[in-house]
Amino acid sequence: MYLQIGNNKGRKYLSIVQGYRDPLTKKVRHKTVKSLGYLDELTKHYPDPIAYFRAVTKEMNKKAVLEREPVTLDIDPQETLTGGSANRKNIGYAALCKLYYELGLDIFFYNYSRSFKSEFNTNNIMKLLVFSRILDPASKKKTYQEKDRYFENMQFSLDDVYRCLTQVVTLKDSLQLHLHQKMKEKFGRSPELVYYDVTNYYFETDRQDELKKKVSPKNTVRIPSCRWDCSWIPKVSLSSMIFSRVTVMTVRPCYRYWTK
Repeated sequence: MYLQIGNNKGRKYLSIVQGYRDPLTKKVRHKTVKSLGYLDELTKHYPDPIAYFRAVTKEMNKKAVLEREPVTLDIDPQETLTGGSANRKNIGYAALCKLYYELGLDIFFYNYSRSFKSEFNTNNIMKLLVFSRILDPASKKKTYQEKDRYFENMQFSLDDVYRCLTQVVTLKDSLQLHLHQKMKEKFGRSPELVYYDVTNYYFETDRQDELKKKVSPKNTVRIPSCRWDCSWIPKVSLSSMIFSRVTVMTVRPCYRYWTK
């Protein structure tokens, strides 16, 4: 790198320039590393701008040389690890992180969480929960205790995790639709063919409400989170739909949602 003094409309202009060899043409080319400004304006701040920035350029060259030198690590065989510290780091989750961003989940949580005006970062908490659910399923508390094994910003409390979940659950329909649209865009998901599983169940209770009624077990049909497209990718994974067999004999009412 060197200090270049150019002329621009009759005024001297200073910039730090670096030369490099073009890998294709094998010719020497130059690129501007830092534009400094006009000499007459720099004189107001530096007694001798040219001498000053030549010294700066010299220091930048020294630093560049040091960065290319090999790094030597000294390991003390007698040193022990500190108890309670995060001595293990997970690197393999980078593949999941790439998919997370490809599906636009970071943008989704950022846009929707602004309305909550929370002090914690919803996206950071959801990354922890998603990655841990896939790699090492555990309770929310255990997941939080293992948060330091990821190379992410985990500056939030366990209470923040629980508060975050109460907010995210209100976004479940929008989140499912967002994921479905991204799956169509990125991986060619087709809603033309849908596989689903139907399970009958009943409650044994004397207390009745809108969901639990004294009817034959065959009169209540639950469609759990078991719906796939023709690529066997789950269609809806965050909720279940419940229908009364007396009035509903098909899944067509919810198919319209899946095909959005």
